[in-house]
Amino acid sequence: MRTRVKFCGITRVEDALTAVRLGADAIGLVFYEASPRCVTLERAQEITRVLPPFVTAVGLFVDVLEPQIRAAIESCGIQVLQFHGNEPAATYAAFGRPYIKAVRMVAGVDLHAQQEAYADAAGFLLDSYVPGTPGGSGETFDWRRIPRNLQKPVILAGGLTAQNVRQAISLVRPFAVDVSSGVEKTKGVKDIDKMAAFIESVRACQ
Repeated sequence: MRTRVKFCGITRVEDALTAVRLGADAIGLVFYEASPRCVTLERAQEITRVLPPFVTAVGLFVDVLEPQIRAAIESCGIQVLQFHGNEPAATYAAFGRPYIKAVRMVAGVDLHAQQEAYADAAGFLLDSYVPGTPGGSGETFDWRRIPRNLQKPVILAGGLTAQNVRQAISLVRPFAVDVSSGVEKTKGVKDIDKMAAFIESVRACQ
């Protein structure tokens, strides 16, 4: 099975178009105001409008109120929700969209318990734990900590680059890989060459 690719933290239409041209399966739009990659609803609309069929628009949220999430779904055509907050599982399931639960790999985290707690999640995004940072830190974690017998799809994130993603895929065999800072020029602005090299490295693992 091939490994899917999501480019997260897209803030510009041209970067979304590049992601599509390179063969990305999904793009991530950050609706977290504290992030340098945060987009407004208006910008998100511009970006999702250029996405062709079968490229998924994923909205990333951190402890936001229900009306904000519904506004993103209704106005921007968000297809999959990605939650990095601490809301109860019932909150995530209330929007009529598949959702991904992000889990920061803090010491002692029990991924099997997380699967039980969020049993209706479409998958789990595993990211590095950096205090005060819910995602996009650019830091890796020890991929050997991920059990091989998880039932839910694993989306691997955290410090991935074209240089290390082959090793990550070989070790973890994730359903998908998620990259943001590893393909940037500056925060929120993607680097075409880095994006292309990342896709090439992932495809080399197929």
